[in-house]
Amino acid sequence: MTPFACAHATHPDWRMALGLALAQLEAQVAGHSGLTLGWIYLTDHYAGAAEAVLERLRERFPGVAWVGGVGVGVSGSGVEYFDEPALTLMLGDVPRDQFKLFSGLRPLSGFSAQTALVHADAGTPDLGELIVELAERTDAGYVFGGLTAARTRALHMADGVFEGGLSGVAFGAGVGIVSRVTQGSQPVGPARRITEAEQNVVVSLDNEPALECLLHDLQLDAARPREVLPRLRNTLVGLTDAGDTVVTRPGQFGTDVRVRHLVGIDPGRRGVAIADRAQVGAQLAFCTRNVEAARRDLVRICTEIREEVEPETQPLEQALQGRGADPGHPAHTMPGIAGAVYVSCAGRGGPHFGAPSAELAIVKHALGDVPLVGFFAGGEIAHHHLYGYTGVLTVFTHQR
Repeated sequence: MTPFACAHATHPDWRMALGLALAQLEAQVAGHSGLTLGWIYLTDHYAGAAEAVLERLRERFPGVAWVGGVGVGVSGSGVEYFDEPALTLMLGDVPRDQFKLFSGLRPLSGFSAQTALVHADAGTPDLGELIVELAERTDAGYVFGGLTAARTRALHMADGVFEGGLSGVAFGAGVGIVSRVTQGSQPVGPARRITEAEQNVVVSLDNEPALECLLHDLQLDAARPREVLPRLRNTLVGLTDAGDTVVTRPGQFGTDVRVRHLVGIDPGRRGVAIADRAQVGAQLAFCTRNVEAARRDLVRICTEIREEVEPETQPLEQALQGRGADPGHPAHTMPGIAGAVYVSCAGRGGPHFGAPSAELAIVKHALGDVPLVGFFAGGEIAHHHLYGYTGVLTVFTHQR
């Protein structure tokens, strides 16, 4: 595969935004006749025009298959659009026999899938089970993507526009893909095993009352409710299946951890209620969101991807000391990467990292100035899990 082409634009009129983005793409793909696959992400301001946008893209690039979705924000290389009308596009020359689009109208059958990009509606019944089932149908047991998010229509696209269910594109073994999950929360106590639970209420952890464990980890006194309640509102829980790794390094969650909200307490049973089904035998650690931990972990996954794709390139620290670390100069490039898709939580992005486009600026400076598109989701998908407050960065590599 050759380097992908990408573009992004914002304008109150979707027609103008699409025209601006198409002009950017046309300048990059002039004379290129092998384009096969495109990505399209829209902010929810354009959700009502999704069908028209898709039709225009088909007219301009006949024969190209399009996948994508709607988010409360979208992203390009080094840029984020939140709460404004915007779209982002990417075009690639993925071999036609190495990908297949799927949706409720086009089941994934008759294709040997290594992995898959999936977009889903959060309101889909049994969504977690559907994600597991899809992952099991891939040779790698790994899917990536996210839940569409909108204040209007939470749409996803796969050569059609869909509400409900899931859709996406599966890739064969001939497409080089490297994907990583970055966490945005930090544990505030040890990982404990759930020893008693009922539905979403964790009654005991390591045979101790779950509420007592929570108060201990947060160093709170139940006799001072004015201090306790604000802290509880900012506390989350990190869950893993039995046997999975919770903490990979001091103060940092592993990639298997699914972060969920703490939704209440059960004073009668001295338990805590979480926004997920509590499974006896699973591991739980109380946690909070942490910007610095999120920043470090984002740089970490970019470093890991760089080392896997181009192990002979200069170390990240050297690269960041060069031109790529200076916002006034172009970031260093990654010659082994054709393009990238980044799905981040709607609760992350520049607003969380402290400045406009701050999260995508970190990705660009750490990974390189590679073609990239993405969106800010209502939940992130990786492996066979549904995550929260994370980012899922996936790159497509040149085949040698």
